[in-house]
Amino acid sequence: MNAIPAAAIPDSAIAFGEEGALPDFAAIQPEAFLPAFEAAMAAHRAEIAAIAGDPAAPSFDNTLGALERAGKRLGEVARIFFALAGAHTDAALQAVERDVSPALARHSSAIALDAELFARIDDLHRRRDTLEGLSDEDRRLLDRTHADFVRAGARLVGDDRQRLAEIDAALSTLGTQFSQNVLADERDWVMALGTDDLAGLPDYLVAAMAAIAAEKAMDGYALTLSRSVVVPFLAFSTRRDLRETAFRAWTSRGENAGPSDNRAIMAEMLALRAEKARMLGFASYAAYKLDDQMAKTPAAVRGLLETVWSHARERALKDAASLAALAAAEGDNSPIEPWDWRFYAERRRQAEFDLDETQLKPYFQLDRMIDAAFDVAGRLFGLAFEPMPEAKAWHPDIRVWRVRDRDGRERGIFIGDYFARASKRSGAWMSALRGQHKIEGGQLPVIYNVCNFARPAEGEPALLSLDDARTLFHEFGHALHGLLSDVTWPSLAGTSVSRDFVELPSQLFEHWLTVPEILEKHAIHARTGAALPRALLDKLLAARTFDAGFDTVEYTSSALVDLGLHETAEAPGDPLEAERAMLERLGMPRAIAMRHRSPHFAHIFAGDGYSAGYYSYMWSEVLDADAFEAFGETGDPFHEATAARLLEHVYSAGNSRDAAVLYTAFRGRMPSPDALLRKRGFVAG
Repeated sequence: MNAIPAAAIPDSAIAFGEEGALPDFAAIQPEAFLPAFEAAMAAHRAEIAAIAGDPAAPSFDNTLGALERAGKRLGEVARIFFALAGAHTDAALQAVERDVSPALARHSSAIALDAELFARIDDLHRRRDTLEGLSDEDRRLLDRTHADFVRAGARLVGDDRQRLAEIDAALSTLGTQFSQNVLADERDWVMALGTDDLAGLPDYLVAAMAAIAAEKAMDGYALTLSRSVVVPFLAFSTRRDLRETAFRAWTSRGENAGPSDNRAIMAEMLALRAEKARMLGFASYAAYKLDDQMAKTPAAVRGLLETVWSHARERALKDAASLAALAAAEGDNSPIEPWDWRFYAERRRQAEFDLDETQLKPYFQLDRMIDAAFDVAGRLFGLAFEPMPEAKAWHPDIRVWRVRDRDGRERGIFIGDYFARASKRSGAWMSALRGQHKIEGGQLPVIYNVCNFARPAEGEPALLSLDDARTLFHEFGHALHGLLSDVTWPSLAGTSVSRDFVELPSQLFEHWLTVPEILEKHAIHARTGAALPRALLDKLLAARTFDAGFDTVEYTSSALVDLGLHETAEAPGDPLEAERAMLERLGMPRAIAMRHRSPHFAHIFAGDGYSAGYYSYMWSEVLDADAFEAFGETGDPFHEATAARLLEHVYSAGNSRDAAVLYTAFRGRMPSPDALLRKRGFVAG
């Protein structure tokens, strides 16, 4: 793979190494980014001006092709910066982010609202049926570019154009503040624990909390709000008082009085989004966001979510009664509270399935699960992953692999950043330092996954929960969507698909984690080296839908609140009161909390990506459950012809065709929710 040239970023403090494809992150200083962004945006503005002012009549190449070739320098700077801003930030980078985010929003708005440029695109779109020599992908690019400009306000006139640009810049600034506030609450909260506070906790969690304490120069043990430690703490700690303290801190992120309070930010963002939707002619922001997604309308989304909600709530209420009975049998007659659910659910799992997470976890070593994900990618798509120990990324923990296809051709670079740290925002995600395309000699992708797994004690292997392992497979599914991309135009490559289709490759890939032959090969005990016993595997498979009511209520309530916050013409004045009222109308079980309460709901407030779009995980799950059944119908989870269709129409296709067309080409039809309900155990298979 060719290195990204140093000249691509003008400031010498942001340079790329002479060998390999990765930037020299150790040499990058935060103060270099602002001049680099300024120069890159200036260069991009000049490119756009040349396209818009071209005296030649509009053609596909001198307008659409030129747009795709423009902005390369800016894209490179931005991808490097936002990799650091998300995964290894500090006060200096956060200050740059606060300046850069609105500047980038204004830059994008200026392009979208350039009347001369849109006139050329609009002219081509009107003549699209008579243009000669266009491929199907070219036509798709023309349609998508035109739609994107219209949705960005290209048809607005007068003061509305300036007002929309102001709204977009303000939303960018507020989203950055929201994200940094959540990170501050997660970074700053810590609960010191002594040896008397460890009752019930498994050895791996005790070791992880000792490592956290050592990192923070504290004695004893420390609990933080990293999901990888707080969730198992809630599941195993016998100290109800400590569970309550941890749970309340975890669920009140972004809702604490002081500089990190997100409540006013949420209200302002919702008001600006509603105003933007009205300006663009939509009944609500949800209607605006969904108009070009697979779902199309808020009513379609609500229909799916409420269908699943009714099944999930019914199951959760039955499970709550079972947990209360279990607690009473142990002498606790208190109502089951949200900080109790995981604790008693784990006890119930052990009682009903003789399945103990502490017994299971030694079989899920991080290194082995990475190998398992690579193995599945090899069996399905012929990929091989070669370690690149000489490659350095933004932190010493990070690992890098070169990716080749079954013919030995290089397909890209994969970067894995797996451990939680204070400089990293919470959650897990996939992104790209470089995307795939075939213009100007082509470009291979550089894709990275970021996770937040608990760091093990020195010399010990990193152990994952089953949920952690699913997260690893999920994000790697996204990575494959980027690595296997095989399209011409950058704007259509990889994960640049509709939001309710983008989760299909990731959620589908999760299914292969629990394929027996994968677990039998890769689930190896960290101390004994023994393979996962068949009896334990059978218990694991039998328990796959255990606590599905809880999981689904957690998720679906968040998706319905997201939809509700964005579904009205006027934004709610008090988002938290709106959240409370919506949950009351739904009949939210008192013992379950939303997976993401609004003040820390980064999916919908730390940016625009999943706003009015958190439903997309479930929409995609309808697709992924049905898609995996395609393999089940063959009797082979690695069926060659089915995998080939999956590669052609999903993982490599990007946005080269409409999502419904791509899925139908793979499966022969569109799915119904039936496979999802079977997958979650809500209806009989």
